[in-house]
Amino acid sequence: MEEAVKILIVEDDPDIAELLAVSFKREGWESLVAGEGEEALRLLESAAPSFCVLDLLLPGMGGLAVLRALRKSPQGRSMPVIIASALGEDEDVVKGLELGADDYLAKPFSPQVLIARIRALLRRLGRAGGEIAADASGGAPGGADGRADAALEVSGVRLDPRRHEVSERGRPVELSATEFAVLELLMREPGRVFTRSQAIAGARGEDYPVTDRVLDVHILSLRRKLGDSGNLIETVRGVGYRFREER
Repeated sequence: MEEAVKILIVEDDPDIAELLAVSFKREGWESLVAGEGEEALRLLESAAPSFCVLDLLLPGMGGLAVLRALRKSPQGRSMPVIIASALGEDEDVVKGLELGADDYLAKPFSPQVLIARIRALLRRLGRAGGEIAADASGGAPGGADGRADAALEVSGVRLDPRRHEVSERGRPVELSATEFAVLELLMREPGRVFTRSQAIAGARGEDYPVTDRVLDVHILSLRRKLGDSGNLIETVRGVGYRFREER
């Protein structure tokens, strides 16, 4: 049975919050609305949302502080988060992604654009009824045996798509949904060089509006979180990225 989608909307503008809640209801999604950061964290504990749309300009506890708290909590550690904010400068986008957001949408935006991005993330987690995105070559991302849910282990890094878990030499590694998708794509074909556009398409779906800069930020975050194994993700200058398999 398909898992119900429950979206936590953290937005202090009641008109925007209502517009999003109505739009999500049309998609069959449930909405929880928090006008303040502290309220959002309470709902995280009590209502167990499966997704978060987060504004940054909030009264009291700011959006970035909320994001930090989400990523430190068991309930919000791997929950997909899209920042939807009027703060749209590059430094704001990079900061949000570095703190663990999966995507960043600058206001004003169309609810349909936001819904498309939510669906792309939900597909990666198998919660939208769609198949996991095809890889950059157009095939299923399950490798030669076609099993998209098969656990992968390369050079001490283990990734389990079914459990959405990653470990580095036995040490648990907490990744955002997008970081997980990028790592999975690279690990399924160790040694293959993916261009930035192929990595974006393979991890998030064709025509997904992610810039090279956003992908680069996710790669930097992956390397940091993987610790000593971070250098296995190699930059191929002028081309893209690959996951190096140690022999």
